Amino acid sequence: MAADVHNHPSQLSVPQTILEIAMLGWALTFLIIALIAGALGFGVVAGTAASIAKILFVVFLVLFVISLIAGRRGPVV
Repeated sequence: MAADVHNHPSQLSVPQTILEIAMLGWALTFLIIALIAGALGFGVVAGTAASIAKILFVVFLVLFVISLIAGRRGPVV
């Protein structure tokens, strides 16, 4: 019975939430880099950083939607 404690849904969703926050942080970091590089005239760097920020933001949104759907399940009895 002790092994069932480790498979509780609330314990499984915590690392995914931390991952989502980290992904959003990286997306915002690359967005800021893109804005600064664009203001300074570094077009290639700004374009690359903006592309990375877009990709990470989409990944964050997908993980967020998955965690919302997975979080609505009732407790396992």
